[in-house]
Amino acid sequence: MINVLFIEDHELYRMGLSMVLQKTEGINLIAEASDGLEGVKKARETSPDVILMDIGLPVMDGIESTARIKEFLPNTKVLIFTSRNGEQDILSAFSAGADGYVMKGATPDQTITAIKAVYEGVGWIDPAIAKIVFSHINKPLNKDNVSADFNSVKTKNTFGLTERELDVLSLMVEGLSNPQIAEKLVITRATAKAHVHSILQKLCAATRTQATVTAMKEGLV
Repeated sequence: MINVLFIEDHELYRMGLSMVLQKTEGINLIAEASDGLEGVKKARETSPDVILMDIGLPVMDGIESTARIKEFLPNTKVLIFTSRNGEQDILSAFSAGADGYVMKGATPDQTITAIKAVYEGVGWIDPAIAKIVFSHINKPLNKDNVSADFNSVKTKNTFGLTERELDVLSLMVEGLSNPQIAEKLVITRATAKAHVHSILQKLCAATRTQATVTAMKEGLV
């Protein structure tokens, strides 16, 4: 069971998604908050597994709230849930410790998948903002840049694939399906699906076939 805290000031968004979360198997909505300061307090009281965090919150914005929560709950996953897709907001959120970023335009199913992915330890990046994120992975950073702590997202290759994603990509090239990949790597099917989703984003591929072609062309496998 994934214990979720939802921090959102827009009442209709909060009510609508809260209803979805409450009906979703495997998810337990343990608390809600309508401003950042209240959200930090609720996080301290409930120690949730995942926090669904808006950025444009009153009293204390979601970025500062994320940074504060991560100080006392470093293992709690924070999934940014926002309509903001500006570079400053995106990089600041990850710099503050966010584990994923999903846009409010995502479907309920996509949001649920993102929650489950970050809970499993798989970073989730909405396709709408992926280009901005990955364009910064290999940029030189300096101490005055807001993305200075963004080094934590940096990985071993120019596409930003993690070691686990390279393992998954190798199996994709072999033609294995998501369930077969999950069995081979001893991970859940949801995690395998999330890895494949992330790989497609990073390789800018619309299909698995395109991803495998890119992988072989670039010598990734």
